[in-house]
Amino acid sequence: MALLTGILALAAPLALAQPSTWTTDSAHSEVDFTVRHLGISNVHGRFGKVTATMIYNDTDVSKSSVKATIDVTTLSTGETPRDTHLKTPDFFEVEKFPTATFTSTSVARDGSNLKVSGDLTVHGVTKPVVLDVDGPTSPVQGMDKKLHSGFSASTTINPTDFGIGSKFPDAVVSDKVTLTIDLDFAKQ
Repeated sequence: MALLTGILALAAPLALAQPSTWTTDSAHSEVDFTVRHLGISNVHGRFGKVTATMIYNDTDVSKSSVKATIDVTTLSTGETPRDTHLKTPDFFEVEKFPTATFTSTSVARDGSNLKVSGDLTVHGVTKPVVLDVDGPTSPVQGMDKKLHSGFSASTTINPTDFGIGSKFPDAVVSDKVTLTIDLDFAKQ
C-alpha cells in the first residue's frame, strides 16, 4: 500500500503537467473588427462563426498552441448592402475564400497575459501576426459539464497586405483594422 501511495504521489504532478485539448464553444465565440471609414467614423463588424482547437500546457505555456478557422461568409456589419459588397472580389471574395485561418507559431507569457504569434491567412494570403491575449480566465464548469475558460485577443492588421480593398484609397478603407477575438474554450 505504501508503494502504491508513493507511485501515485509521484505521478500526480506529471498528470497536472500534461497538455490538455480545448475546443471552442461556438455559441460564445466570435471575431469582431473595427475599421475607420473616410477618417470620420468607425465601422464595426463581426464574423459570427469561429472554430478553434487549443493544446494548453498550464505549466509551460510556451508548449501551447492554437489553430482557428473563421467562417468569412458570416461577415456582418448590420448593413446588408455593405455586407454584400464586402463579400465580393472587391474585398473578401467569399465564394473563392470562404474561410480565414490562424495557426500559432509561438506562445509566450507577457506578465499576466499572453503573446501568441502565428500565421494569419485571409483572402489566400498568409502573414505573420501577434495577438495580445487576455486570459485564460479561471475555468468554470459549463452546462455541458465540461470546464470552460475564456480568452480575449486583439491585433491590428492592414487589409491591403491581404489583398482586401486594395483598389480603394486609404480614406475609404483604413490601412488599420483592429481584430478582437473572443473565444470560449471547453476542455475535452
